[in-house]
Amino acid sequence: MKTVIQRVSHASVTIDGKVKSSIGKGLLILIGVAEGDTKEDADWLAKKAALLRVFDDNNGVMNLNINEANGEILVISQFTLLASYKKGNRPSYIHAAKPEQSVPLYEYFCTILGKETGKIIQTGEFGADMKVELLNDGPVTICMDTNHKE
Repeated sequence: MKTVIQRVSHASVTIDGKVKSSIGKGLLILIGVAEGDTKEDADWLAKKAALLRVFDDNNGVMNLNINEANGEILVISQFTLLASYKKGNRPSYIHAAKPEQSVPLYEYFCTILGKETGKIIQTGEFGADMKVELLNDGPVTICMDTNHKE
């Protein structure tokens, strides 16, 4: 699994001209599920995201996690994070999991993240043509990959 986690002032996802989900201050998490990813990968990633200290404390130091900052979370599925670009100029997505594997893992990740944080997790719609709008705060952007846990 790969994620791009962005600290945002606000974010939203629009599908077919209608806003499906929106958040204020918090985390926008883009997640891609690869072939071979497991629930253990989703568990690890959810725990890391829940405890990630990227919000400023009273001294202006990034020292607070999402709960301590009283932030919100929006999770968007994004298979393009699994792009292979070694050959040619057109990305290949052969490493992305098929929907029958990726949908349950994406949903499982959202469930575990909700349990870890005690928050309602806002989402996009798997497989939809989504328009994601965000105001990156900082900017703060963290990439995580379950193939690099150490």
